[in-house]
Amino acid sequence: MESNQTWIPKVTLLGFQVDAALEYFLFGLFSLFYVFTLLGNGVILGLICLDLRLHTPMYFFLSQLALVDMSYASNNVPKMLANLVSQKRIISFVPCLMQTFLYLAFAHMECLILVVMSYDRYVAICHPLHYMLIVSWRACVALTATSWVFSFLLALVHLVLLLRLPFCGPHKINHFFCEILSVLKLACADTRLNQVVIFAACVFILVGPLCLVLVSYSRILAAILRIQSGEGRRKAFSTCSSHLCVVGLFFGSAIVMYMAPKSRHPEEQQKILSLFYSLFNPMLNPLIYSLRNAEVKGALKRVLCKDRMM
Repeated sequence: MESNQTWIPKVTLLGFQVDAALEYFLFGLFSLFYVFTLLGNGVILGLICLDLRLHTPMYFFLSQLALVDMSYASNNVPKMLANLVSQKRIISFVPCLMQTFLYLAFAHMECLILVVMSYDRYVAICHPLHYMLIVSWRACVALTATSWVFSFLLALVHLVLLLRLPFCGPHKINHFFCEILSVLKLACADTRLNQVVIFAACVFILVGPLCLVLVSYSRILAAILRIQSGEGRRKAFSTCSSHLCVVGLFFGSAIVMYMAPKSRHPEEQQKILSLFYSLFNPMLNPLIYSLRNAEVKGALKRVLCKDRMM
């Protein structure tokens, strides 16, 4: 009877299968990381809104990255934290699919916004005299809007392909959220089409953008080496190295998770790699950009000084 079902009303998220004491420790640790993620990205968003000196294309794209990181973490982490301290780790299947959809949409958006940011740095360093003409506010809005729309449309394709499948069990997902590869294991039909589309999307949204980023930065590096001023070269290196750190963390973990050969413990490996997506990357991004960016630190000082004067 169970094999004839086409829908699962509820599923159990197994999460991190460790003893109770360690679960409470992980709850405290991950809660702290999540708070830092919201605070760090929220501070960057606030500074960009409040400081007119940061009203430039570069910081407009950075604000989009901060918004994506906050949304990304908030989609996956709260349910994970609740499950760490709860005996009932149940989630209804419809919210589970919605979590999968949003996870994919925000992941796609992060890939695209990182490419847009590398293009912005390429134009700023390699074509500085034409920067405001090429990267106009109209172009910024168009690039960002296109990235958001495309990200959600591609995630919708994955969702439609999921909805065509009959789901008859098992009623357990060995993950801390409804990650797409784990959800596919609940299907009682052939999922090869889904897996082919996932791999093709990875090539398109991971390998393609990563190649564009590497091409941009190879040209940026050549341009930096031609800069005569030591101060100008240092500033260019500082800005670009921050972006490359973010790119390396995000694309590296994504490619290993979705395109590398599976290990002997793929499910446990997926959980650890997913933590980079859901928690560590969103938390580290504002630290990387703020600690290595003099303009962001200057904006924070100006805002704090203004508050003291008031």
